[in-house]
Amino acid sequence: MDDSDQETISRRDLIAGAAGAVGGAVLAGLPSLAIGQQAVKQGAKPAAAAVAAVPPAPVFPPIPDDPTKVLGTPTAPIGARSRFVVAVRNPTGQVTGTSLTPLQDLTGTITPADLHFERHHGGIPQIDPARHSLMIHGLVDNPIVFSVGDIKRFPQVTRVHFVECSGNGRGAFRDTKPEQTPQQVAGMTSNSEWTGVPLKVLLNEAGVKPQAKWFLAEGSDAAVLTRSIPIEKAYDDAMIVWAQNGEPLQPAQGYPLRLLVPGFEGNSNVKWLRRLELGTQPWMTRWETSKYTDPLPDGKARIFSFEIDAKSIITSPTFPAVITKGWWPVSGLAWSGRGKITRVEVSTDNGSSWHDATLHGPALKKAHVRFTHMWEWDGRETTLLSRATDETGYVQPTRTVLVKVRGIGTDYHFNPIYGWTVKADGHVFFHGET
Repeated sequence: MDDSDQETISRRDLIAGAAGAVGGAVLAGLPSLAIGQQAVKQGAKPAAAAVAAVPPAPVFPPIPDDPTKVLGTPTAPIGARSRFVVAVRNPTGQVTGTSLTPLQDLTGTITPADLHFERHHGGIPQIDPARHSLMIHGLVDNPIVFSVGDIKRFPQVTRVHFVECSGNGRGAFRDTKPEQTPQQVAGMTSNSEWTGVPLKVLLNEAGVKPQAKWFLAEGSDAAVLTRSIPIEKAYDDAMIVWAQNGEPLQPAQGYPLRLLVPGFEGNSNVKWLRRLELGTQPWMTRWETSKYTDPLPDGKARIFSFEIDAKSIITSPTFPAVITKGWWPVSGLAWSGRGKITRVEVSTDNGSSWHDATLHGPALKKAHVRFTHMWEWDGRETTLLSRATDETGYVQPTRTVLVKVRGIGTDYHFNPIYGWTVKADGHVFFHGET
């Protein structure tokens, strides 16, 4: 291992990987990281090298009986969560895979960047921002290439929006199980504060020709994911983003640049963005023909169904909670790709009656909003449901209605009313049949 490798480990991997450690435990991360780097150089398989590079678990001091009698731990380069906070994603797959946001463990509406859900088709590319660029070409007057630095020189904007994979909820829809958590039911949605430049600003620099009706966004991942987007979206609220929740994008979220098309299905928000091409019609890439299309009962398929339909999910009380008689806040999240959520109703009797929940503002366009309804449980078995309405008047449907319209074979855009059954002994289980 040469000096440059040593410097890279100590300044980046070591600090980030051992932020939760105390004192000498920080330095304990060095040997295993060095072994991992060396394993890659010697030709080890990536999976084996990754295992070797995993830093040791942080070493915590004992909990004192009286914290006022013992000096606390020192400051650290990077903050860490309390040992008593265990919110984590649940990654699956090696290169093509997902990891889901633990919705039941969060408060408010903003998702921490390190808990934002992931969906990858070719793994997470490692990109040097100094060598990365964004090219805009096709039906433009002035084809242009922007460096990351160039883009950051434009006046920036910051907005709060959700991103949701269009396949979010597939597992709950296809294989309903009582022992499912909100994370497993709907964890492929997250809500962040995004900073970047409006896409229309960059297009104005290139000079879009009048005949351009679509643009193609292309990523720098191994899958070279590409999506066709209507040009109207570029001039509405699309952004080229470089920061999330006050810091640069994390690699899993598109560092150093990503496209953000608020309210559109997740994979149209192309990460690791490197190219935008203007044209007269959609490109019909594999990502919008064989993938991300929705088969219908009549043999046809929905295609370019970009917008996320209004939906909601109760995040507390949920499986595996056990509650007791008395007052409980029924709390959750609601969102819509068509604008603001204007109403969320909660039923505490399996849909026999509905009550308006309190929306904890501000209720922003194309963003998560938290709702709460206070409920007094009397000890009898019942089912809790939530139903969202957005500013277009669209009302979240039951699963029965959704299946009638789309068929059981639908593969994307799952937004049925779901709930949670509270048993007489207080145990809470997922309820998927509505």
